[in-house]
Amino acid sequence: IVDNNNELREVQEKERLHPVLKGAAIMLSYIFHPVFVPVYVMIFLLFVQPFLFVGFDDRNRVLILIQSVLMFTFFPLVSVALLKALRFISSVKLKDRKDRIIPFIICNIWYFWIWYVWRNLPQMPREAVAFAMSIFLASSIGLLFNIYLKISMHSIAIGVAAAFLTGLSFQYDVGFGFYLSLSFLIGGAVCTSRLLLKEHHPSEVYWGLAAGLLAVMAANIIT
Repeated sequence: IVDNNNELREVQEKERLHPVLKGAAIMLSYIFHPVFVPVYVMIFLLFVQPFLFVGFDDRNRVLILIQSVLMFTFFPLVSVALLKALRFISSVKLKDRKDRIIPFIICNIWYFWIWYVWRNLPQMPREAVAFAMSIFLASSIGLLFNIYLKISMHSIAIGVAAAFLTGLSFQYDVGFGFYLSLSFLIGGAVCTSRLLLKEHHPSEVYWGLAAGLLAVMAANIIT
């Protein structure tokens, strides 16, 4: 084009995302936000395929679910909201790498706490304890990666969930085919959504998935 100074300038046309596709990507990003994914996994283990919690009555299962919601979702969300109110971070969306440092550290405290509590409950299945440890390790790895790149928190959470369910399918013969397929489908849709919204580069998504997988593998060795 010719600018106001009558000079030729090269202009790259920006790709526009269809409103419906953009709306679907935003919706998936919110529904499968990293603070919700661990709770979805626990709901699955407690009520959909409760083979790990056979000896638990409904009251105990609900109690474990409440603990999961508080530590994996409620307290992290409140912590981020307080950080924004106190102006320690610029946005609750944590778009800047610097904004993610303190939330990562605070969430690690909640994740470590629920792992510590579950580890000391004799009736708690080892797999559930390993899952809590996986989340703690994944968050810790994410904090380290955050020094160098804006790693995708969504892909970290999806990586942990998919890797954990895959490990259970190898360990137990409970017909996990449908649920595994669904988890991979959702994971692919969520990661694609983050790319469509230009929130991350592909490498940041791939490293997030790798971090989730590494965390699950390490947790199974530790616990």
